[in-house]
Amino acid sequence: MSVHWPIIRTCLRYPLSTACVDETGTYKRLQILIAALNLAEDLRRTSTSRTVGVMLPSSAAFPIAALAGWFAGRVVVPLNFLLKQDELKYVIDDCKPDTIITATPMLDYLGYRPQRVTLMEMNKLTLKRVPDWTLPARTDDEQLAVLLYTSGTSGKPKGVMLSHRNLRANVEQCRQHINFGPKEKVFGVLPQFHSFGLTVLTLLPLTVGCPVVYAPRFVPQRIVKLIREHRPTAMIAIPSMYNALLQVKDAQPDDFDSLTYCVSGGEPLPAAVTDGFFERFGVRIAEGYGLTETSPATHWCRPHEYKRGSVGPAVPGVEVKIIDPDSQRPLGPNQDGEVRMRGPNLMQGYYNLPEASAAALDPQGFLRTGDIGRLDNDGHLYITGRLKDMLIIGGENVFPREIEEVLNQHPAVRDSGVVGQKDPMRGEVPLAFVQLKDDQTADPASLVQFCRGKLAGYKVPSEVRILQEMPRGPTGKVLRRELRKLA
Repeated sequence: MSVHWPIIRTCLRYPLSTACVDETGTYKRLQILIAALNLAEDLRRTSTSRTVGVMLPSSAAFPIAALAGWFAGRVVVPLNFLLKQDELKYVIDDCKPDTIITATPMLDYLGYRPQRVTLMEMNKLTLKRVPDWTLPARTDDEQLAVLLYTSGTSGKPKGVMLSHRNLRANVEQCRQHINFGPKEKVFGVLPQFHSFGLTVLTLLPLTVGCPVVYAPRFVPQRIVKLIREHRPTAMIAIPSMYNALLQVKDAQPDDFDSLTYCVSGGEPLPAAVTDGFFERFGVRIAEGYGLTETSPATHWCRPHEYKRGSVGPAVPGVEVKIIDPDSQRPLGPNQDGEVRMRGPNLMQGYYNLPEASAAALDPQGFLRTGDIGRLDNDGHLYITGRLKDMLIIGGENVFPREIEEVLNQHPAVRDSGVVGQKDPMRGEVPLAFVQLKDDQTADPASLVQFCRGKLAGYKVPSEVRILQEMPRGPTGKVLRRELRKLA
């Protein structure tokens, strides 16, 4: 079964219930369905390619466009409009859509128009008419549903191939794991071209029948106002967003007391952020975990099982093992190694990259995540670093996250990033970059001294450099590759 048929059933079962709220208004489920059927009709007339690009801000327009693509039997390619022009051109050239569904304000924001494709601007189309009923495409489980391009942390972006089965399985895994239903209300702040934004903030609410409120831009004061106004029960964001909300001076505990599920994903959550959020607002942020290659959610720490630093147990159907990177042998509880996973939500491979696809899996079909972590005796996963980020200092393994956690505890530090710097005596030494809070000052020597009081000597940064702004990816994640260039 396709990912869109359960959504169709929910739309027909609750036609007048609210599906989405965005800056343009409130949309009922029947409106979403009618608009998608009309757009699919237009798409069939204008497009012949296997893929269709979707380049839209987080809004009700995105699910309409994605559903239209699937209704027309296409592979949907959510396009990251935050990419540089050459990067976006590379993605379009790689997957070769002849049509991109977008909107005039998005093209204005982009500052240019992609070439050699038809641009369907949704704001110029009539999507409210009674559509000619054409049965939406039926697809088999293994047919591709989306191509999600990774942000290209090393080399060119890779197109992650996710089938209808992958997406449908992950939606069901999340639903079972957190018992999500129509009574919940989701706040959508992540971009929908991001895997979490697509599955957890778009497909999950549409499938289970709960409303979702979308914010197209992350403006901290505006986000607090929207949460205060709409009273969502669930919010999923990245650590830098929660950190930014902590800086909103007039935010009050009452603004967040409707939240039952306050989840952080995408990158490690600093202890300073989760502690600060709890102390100020009384809300406990729990971590989740996943990768684009796993559709994406594999772990989710539910409110009743919170453990500090844990991303929770695996969602149903996901198998996890921890492997020693040197011996390639499985490790037992509370031992750090590479996290590997498999399940029905595991990708079909990388688009047009057979060698990379084969290298991503071990002989048992488990995904090599490249993340270092451990499982405790209860099956909770703790992510402790990245395999490629690991520093070897005088023969000792050191993970940047441990040093960053200490730096982020300093009252003047907003965010930090640590990379390795070559050293003739110890092989490598840690080099730290920090961004200070707007109203704070600190000198590098005092930050090094702060670390000395909390870390073993070989883990203390040899140098701290203060940046006006940390280099970040499209979702706000600190980019270590850019820090390495600065080093």
